[in-house]
Amino acid sequence: MAKLLSCVLGPRLYKIYRERDSERARSGAPETPASVTAPAPSSWCPWVPPGSVFSSLWYVLRVHRTCSTSALPAALRLPKPAPETRGHCAHGPGHGGYVLSAPGPGETCRQHPGTGYLSLSKVVPFSHYAGTLLLLLAGVACLRGVGRWTNPQYRQFITILEATHRNQSAENKRQLASYNFDFRSWPVDFHWEEPSSRKESRGGPSRRGVALLRPEPLHRGTADTLLNRAKKLPCQITSYLVAHTLGRRMLYPGSVYLLQKALMPVLLQGQARLVEECDGRRAKLLACDGNEIDTMFVDRRGTAEPQGQKLVICCEGNAGFYEVGCVSTPLEAGYSVLGWNHPGFAGSTGVPFPQNEANAMDVVVQFAVHRLGFQPQDIILYAWSIGGFTATWAAMSYPDISAVILDASFDDLVPLALKVMPDSCRGLVTRTVRQHLNLNNAEQLCRYQGPVLLIRRTKDEIITTTAPEDIMSNRGNDLLLKLLQHRYPHVMAEEGLQVVRQWLEASSQLEEASIYSRWEVEEDWCLSVLRSYQAEHGPDFPWSVGEDMSARERQQLALFLAQKHLHNFEATHCTPLPVQHFQMPWHL
Repeated sequence: MAKLLSCVLGPRLYKIYRERDSERARSGAPETPASVTAPAPSSWCPWVPPGSVFSSLWYVLRVHRTCSTSALPAALRLPKPAPETRGHCAHGPGHGGYVLSAPGPGETCRQHPGTGYLSLSKVVPFSHYAGTLLLLLAGVACLRGVGRWTNPQYRQFITILEATHRNQSAENKRQLASYNFDFRSWPVDFHWEEPSSRKESRGGPSRRGVALLRPEPLHRGTADTLLNRAKKLPCQITSYLVAHTLGRRMLYPGSVYLLQKALMPVLLQGQARLVEECDGRRAKLLACDGNEIDTMFVDRRGTAEPQGQKLVICCEGNAGFYEVGCVSTPLEAGYSVLGWNHPGFAGSTGVPFPQNEANAMDVVVQFAVHRLGFQPQDIILYAWSIGGFTATWAAMSYPDISAVILDASFDDLVPLALKVMPDSCRGLVTRTVRQHLNLNNAEQLCRYQGPVLLIRRTKDEIITTTAPEDIMSNRGNDLLLKLLQHRYPHVMAEEGLQVVRQWLEASSQLEEASIYSRWEVEEDWCLSVLRSYQAEHGPDFPWSVGEDMSARERQQLALFLAQKHLHNFEATHCTPLPVQHFQMPWHL
């Protein structure tokens, strides 16, 4: 009875993975089936998933709608049952069955005095209809549980799941990793409050969340009186409503439920590829705000490739998932990879606001260091598009991280938000972004002292503020300029800034090389100047190098630094990055 109840309340099972060759060799067991055998889809309702509760409910409602005719279709016609046996059920293994409550041949549905019947064409009390619907749902759920209980594969799965919840031993986790099921039932693998994860940190996150850089007030120097607060209240309420309704969904379309349902088959295929072909290990992390973060780790430390000793943490775009996202590039390059989904994406819970994003990134880094065993010096942050926010936050918060690679990212969200909104909403858009959706990538990146590589896409149609052909409107340019101006303020004075802008206007490698040679940049001289300054003053930015240089020398050094920090890739925004463009950032 307890096992039957577990089957009724258990999660949906999507797939059983193939047993890996290495594990099969150790255990000597035969190969497991690749997936749970699913029943053939029915032809009467193509948009309802077969084997779900909704398919059974749809069948019930369809049968009741047919009751007004003289007989059911031939395929559903049943012999007239005895009164005490009418209303029996049938179900298939592994999925919810359907209820057959149809009249016999030659019989029609008649309303008996004082009884009534379910008919959408009649006006019935709401409580009667709601009660009938609840009974139907409860019956279908029970039938689904019976169908699962008769399926030996599902009974074995639910036994392993319950054992893992009681005891998260390595063997139980290994067996559970062979199943892909509703992630809400996956046990938590790492908690943000684990003692080992915070013993070396001071001032760690609280339940309110990790620390973020807060924007400066729009009107500095204004007295914060009760009257001024009352005047600002309508604008603040409007900004809050816009951010939590339209704004968040426009900024993170991957969190929209309908889009995730449409992508579900693709995501399941991506998970199967990572687990079966790349030996990936899925894990659930609990962040300090209570959100559960879905992660996938591929360990290459046991291979002969030296890159496998480095871990690349991938931060996806606003409609990206680790199942089909940018993790493929470092995987192909031979690195160990840790992918994770934004809050509200696929298996991760919550909503993707900046605070929740930073909380999720914090627990991901802690998981990499304290559970996976990577030192911060062996971790590389790789972000695509809007993932630059979490990558720059982690770089700012964990300064010992090895390097940061930002692909098709931007400096600030406000110019991009103003591009897609009418001019009449300029003030509302700016206020909403600054208060609720402040993705200040450049400000965070300037707090990081390590190597940085920016990849600019020359045909990017997303992070340009005018047209894709106008390469100077690419916000990746502003990200580079703000970084160089912070690190080398004297080199990036007026002369250096002018020549770097000229170099950024080049849309091809030939134009870049032409500008580079025109200014006669000597790389050996530039390297010797920078190394001499570092040896004398230390590595911490900002540097005062270039203070006693001529204008020509500052221009040459500025061009050298720009060329080392930014690489061009001739492609649109969503083109996968080829492995040859995935390079480690330059450093002295």
